[in-house]
Amino acid sequence: MWKQLFALKSTNRAWHLPVIAGLCVGVPLLLAWQMGDMQAGKLASVGALVILYIQSKNLINRMMILMVCGFGFIFSYTYGALFSHLFWLAPIALALYTFAVHYSLFRLNLNRPPGNFFFTMITAMAIAQPQDISHFASDIGYVSLGVMISFVIGLIYSLLTLRRSDAEEPVVVFRANKYLNITESAIFGATIGVSLLIAKIFQMPNPYWIPISCMAVMQGISTQHVVARAIQRVLGTVVGLGLMWCVLQIKLSVLGVCLCILILQIIIEFFVVRNYIIAAVFITMLTIFLAEPNISLMSQPKYLIQARLLDTFIGSFIGAAGGWLLYHQRIHFYTKLQMKRSKIILRKISPKK
Repeated sequence: MWKQLFALKSTNRAWHLPVIAGLCVGVPLLLAWQMGDMQAGKLASVGALVILYIQSKNLINRMMILMVCGFGFIFSYTYGALFSHLFWLAPIALALYTFAVHYSLFRLNLNRPPGNFFFTMITAMAIAQPQDISHFASDIGYVSLGVMISFVIGLIYSLLTLRRSDAEEPVVVFRANKYLNITESAIFGATIGVSLLIAKIFQMPNPYWIPISCMAVMQGISTQHVVARAIQRVLGTVVGLGLMWCVLQIKLSVLGVCLCILILQIIIEFFVVRNYIIAAVFITMLTIFLAEPNISLMSQPKYLIQARLLDTFIGSFIGAAGGWLLYHQRIHFYTKLQMKRSKIILRKISPKK
């Protein structure tokens, strides 16, 4: 496992896809810089992350997936903002939404990486801290604008790179094992909900970091992989925070922050399929630039970095525990057995027509 932590994996991902991802995230920020509203640009760039779901090799299918995921991004932010003022209900709302997202993506065979991660990330960012009601409609509009920018860039990119000879793919493919899907979805939802609850109980300054780190760790495909991702997440965060400390000493201009985000997104997409520990270094820097208010970011770097490190440790630990539950075969077996028993009992007691 230790060799796998630092190994560089080969990939057949096109070299220009990371560039397109960086462009989609960077364009809203550069537009916002011109208009003098960086908060709007950050929200739009979060919506622009939908470009990462550009997976299909068929043009129509690819655009349909981007459109569906784009609406999902907008709904995720709206849902989170609606429940952000309900302090104790927010963890329950996030848990239920995570369950619904994972269940839906699994059934539609859209659970390939990045899967449910960005839907949950956007919801966690919106739900973790109370949103300004007076800016509610405009904030949703900025996220929608980012989605539309990515859709347009994705369409142009697809027309230039896809070949007509590419085989067509089914738009929707349903998965057969519904019991496994329900169990996994429940574990995802419960774990993410608990992570936000812990963040709120201990009054963490930025409670969304814990569920985001938790979800990132749970993206592993096995128990060993989950543990490896937890270690990689922590190590990458430590190095990333060190680099972030150095960057913050430079006192970047607003344009400098925009360019850093664009470059970081390109680097992340290049390394995320090759080595997660290297990607985590730059993910740490990118998420701080995107999620933190610019003023506090520059004025209190020591406090910010200490809080971010603690959040990562807590979120990674919870994520590792959730990953253990996620791939514990006995839990899946007994859950499936209990569901079948309940279904039989309900059939027996239901009135016959």
